[in-house]
Formats: sequence, structure tokens, C-alpha cells
Amino acid sequence: MDIREKIIILDFGSQYTQLIARRTRELGVYSEIYPYSVSPEEIRKISPKGLILSGGPSSVYAHAAPVCHDGIFHLGIPLLGICYGMQLIAKAFGGRVDRAPGREFGDAILTVTGKSELLQDLKPEFHVWMSHGDKVEALPDGFSVVAKTENAGIAAVENNEKKIYGLQFHPEVVHTSQGKEILQNFARRISGCRDAWTMRSFADETIDAVRDRVGQRKVLCAVSGGVDSTVTAALLSRAVGDRLYPIFVDTGLMRHGEVDYLREQFNQKLKLKVHMVDASGRFFARLQGIRDPEKKRKAIGEEFIRVFEDYADRVKDVDFLAQGTLYPDLIESTLVKGPSAVIKSHHNVGGLPEKMHLKLVEPLKMLFKDEVRRVGAELGIDPEFLARHPFPGPGLAVRIIGTVTPERAELLKQADHIFIEGIQKAGLYDEIWQAFAVLLPVKSVGIMGDERTYENACVLRAVTSLDGMTADWAKIPADVLGRISNKIVNEVRGINRVLYDISSKPPGTIEWE
Repeated sequence: MDIREKIIILDFGSQYTQLIARRTRELGVYSEIYPYSVSPEEIRKISPKGLILSGGPSSVYAHAAPVCHDGIFHLGIPLLGICYGMQLIAKAFGGRVDRAPGREFGDAILTVTGKSELLQDLKPEFHVWMSHGDKVEALPDGFSVVAKTENAGIAAVENNEKKIYGLQFHPEVVHTSQGKEILQNFARRISGCRDAWTMRSFADETIDAVRDRVGQRKVLCAVSGGVDSTVTAALLSRAVGDRLYPIFVDTGLMRHGEVDYLREQFNQKLKLKVHMVDASGRFFARLQGIRDPEKKRKAIGEEFIRVFEDYADRVKDVDFLAQGTLYPDLIESTLVKGPSAVIKSHHNVGGLPEKMHLKLVEPLKMLFKDEVRRVGAELGIDPEFLARHPFPGPGLAVRIIGTVTPERAELLKQADHIFIEGIQKAGLYDEIWQAFAVLLPVKSVGIMGDERTYENACVLRAVTSLDGMTADWAKIPADVLGRISNKIVNEVRGINRVLYDISSKPPGTIEWE
């Protein structure tokens, strides 16, 4: 997809890098994340309107600290360094960076001290979010200080002649009260981005791009009933028409009643002729004896591809497989973020086999979840589908800790169904980003009636979030949790203990595996 006006973010490992991309997109300016090692030549080919250097956990003076190519600083493109990025700019131009007397983390009051392009039309004082252990002690020639805090005498710097700017704080986090305005000044006023990037324009451009790539050939599309794959199928349907073959693979690891529900929804509401393939026996056989979560994901990803390839052989002349990969999938599964760590391999990214006969089409791979929902609304998809909670590609396999068997899957389906039904009846479903049950490989003693039991424990997990990159545990009322717990223990034979997960992301992830 060719977008003329964009901001490129070079990642140095910050936990907030994704937020920079999100915030600039919220301004109607398209942005992408690249590893810090990208070459100046590649940046010239991309031709962005502006560059942002992210923060990061390293010290610029440390051995093996991540450093971008020196030519990045001399491209003549407006440049904004955030935290580590600002320190890197200072060092590159001859300034001095040293360890601060104490690490500064959290809220601070920023005072604007000079005329500034970056801080133009902002309040003279406002709250900002700090997270650093080093600081710029001496500025390079040509740079001036335009803002300070009590602990940081150099909190914002500018070189207006070179269009280079630096912030010691993080404008991308919500704790910085005027962060959005700062990024807007950089993207719009300084970098000159004028075109508005909207989900309508994304949909139109993506449909044209798919047509150009696919031509007159056939495309299989993996659909699960979730938002991502549904929007993918809707886009592909508009791009290739009856040459699209949507396939729903029943792995045996779907939620209770999901297959029958989706069969009706696909046919009646979405008007998609979805081919339903029962492959549950294959998946349970493939997962037999596997306990490691990464091995589970790899096994499921490979089996999915084999099922699609078998189906493609029956259809004949199929060259492409489309799936609903999102930007967070790429970020968490691969090293798109430069030095940042791989969190897990999603089966539709890191879980794919190295050798496969079908070429991948991933029209949503540069979008966040909320952006996908907005694309779906533009395409006229039923709001009921767009409001559905995310569901992992590997299904219940990554919610069954330990070995996966049909019996354990059935236990989890029942408990999960009661949980979802319970929050729906309480009117909480739409307030929650994602909710599900997890079956533990742990048994505990219990008493039911006058009998001693020794049965499984399950965990209920519900989180609130904007995009899935960060999340907090949902504050479900105790009486609602109590009713759900009682119903699970009373009705699901094999579970006698229910727990509630109150971990945020980070440090935890949303899914348990």
C-alpha cells in the first residue's frame, strides 16, 4: 500500500514505541515502525515526511547500545528524538550524556522556557511522563533548551535550522497532558503532513492493492468468526468477488456453540459462502503430548496450513491464502521492533511453517484492533461482529495449560460459556476488551455435598484495553463473579475451584500462553 505522507518511527526497544505509532495515526497521519538499524538509503526510498527515534532501556554510552546509522541524522528530514532518542541525538552531534543522580520515573511538571516550534501554542506549564536514568548534561552546538522540569534542566531541545527536536519525556503516553498536541505540531506543522489517513481511504487503497497483486487467481481466506478475519474476508470479497473461498476450520478448540452460531451468521448476515471444514480429529492428534506453549502454537499453525493446502488441492488453481494478521501480531511475534524481544509466536505469523505452497495475503497487517473495527464499520459489517472479543488463532489450546485433549477442551468450553454468559447478563460484555476462562493443570481438594472431590481449577481472565498492547484487569463486581463461580462449580463436572486473574499487561500478557 503506497501512502504518500507518513511518519517513520525507529525503534530502540521502548515499551511505548507502539503508542507513538498509534498516537500519530489518531491524528490522521500514517506511521510505521522500523528497526533502528534501517539504512539511510531505505529511508530515502520510503520518503517519509518525518522521523521519530523512540525511547529505549539502554544507555547511549553503554557497550553495544543500539545506534542508528549516522546518515539518519543528515537526511534533511524533520527528526524528533524521545527520551533515549533525544540522548542519541545529543551524543551524535557532540553533546554530553551522563547517568542521572537518580532515575526519574513518573509524573513531572514541564515548564516551557523559550520560543519553540515543537511546543507552540501549548500551556506554559503542564504534566509530562518521565522514564529515564540518564540525562543530557551538555548540548551540542546549534541546539537550544526550550523546556525544563525540576529534575531535568534539559527536558526539551531544538535545532530549528536542522529541524531536529528532542524530548526527555514521553509525549505518546496519556500521562503527558499535551502529548497529542506535541505530536501534532511535529507531524503537521514541522513535517508538513497534510493528507488525512482514514479507514475509508485505507479500505479503498487495500482493495485496489489486493486486485493488483492477485489478478484473476483464486484466494482462500481463513475465517474464524472474529473481527480480524471477518473484516479480511469482507475486504477480499470486494476485491476478488467469487474467486474468494472463505474457509472456517473447526479445530475442536472453538468456544461452546461457536460452529453452529458462525454457520448461521456467515450465511445470513455477512452473505459469505463459507466452507466449513471439520478437522478437529487432526488437531487433537497433532497436539497429543505437547505441553510447551510455543510448540503448541507452531503445531497448530502448521496444521492450519496443511488443512488449507489440502482444500486448495480440491478447489484447484488456488495461489493465495488470506488471513487476518494485525500489527500487534507482527510486533509481538517478530523483531519488527528492532531490539525488542519476541513475546510469543502467533500461529498466523511466527507459527507458520517455513515451507508452504500458498502465498500469503494479509491486508490488515499494518492496523491495530480498533482501526480494524473502524474499517469493518466502513464496510457495513454488523456491529455485533465488530464488538466481539478477540479470540486467539490457536483457540482454546493456549487456554488449556499443559496437554490438550478433547476431554479437557470440553471442560474449558463449558466453564468459558458460563463466564461469557454471566458478563453478558450483567451488561458488562461491551465494557470488557477480552474475557475468557483458563484451565489449569492443577487439581485441588473440594467438598460437594458430603463427598470429597479432587478436581480441576480454572482461572477467569477479563481485561480492559484500547488496543491489546497494554491492558488492565477488569473490575467485575464481586457479586457477579460469585454467581459465575457458583454456576461453574455446580454445573461443570470436573472443576471444583475458580480463581480470578488480577494481573495487568505488562508485566503479564492477556493470554496465559
